[in-house]
Amino acid sequence: EIQLKESGGGLVQPGGSLRLSCVASGFTFDSTDMSWVRQAPGKGVEWVSTISQWGTRTYYTDSVKERFTISRDNDKNTVYLQLNSLKTADTAMYYCTTHDVRGFDLNIEHMTRGQGTQVTVSS
Repeated sequence: EIQLKESGGGLVQPGGSLRLSCVASGFTFDSTDMSWVRQAPGKGVEWVSTISQWGTRTYYTDSVKERFTISRDNDKNTVYLQLNSLKTADTAMYYCTTHDVRGFDLNIEHMTRGQGTQVTVSS
């Protein structure tokens, strides 16, 4: 059974930083691209970032480029998302998911994901 467990969210002021983690189990982690997505209240699921299985390729949606950094530690079966220079528009529930989900029509109910971690950016 695939399990994903996100953590690291919280309340932060604009301009602040957070580091999200996602611990994975139940599949061959180092053979799987991983992605982060987010869902703001009342909005659809937005792809945020993807990292290739060995971490050699990373991709970001335009709104987070130069602010967010995705990374992974295959020895720990963990994928990270470093969030810097946070904006109120980044407020959302963040989820990790398996595979490269760029370009997909995402539905939170049908995705392989954990329980998510809430990021709230507010002064």
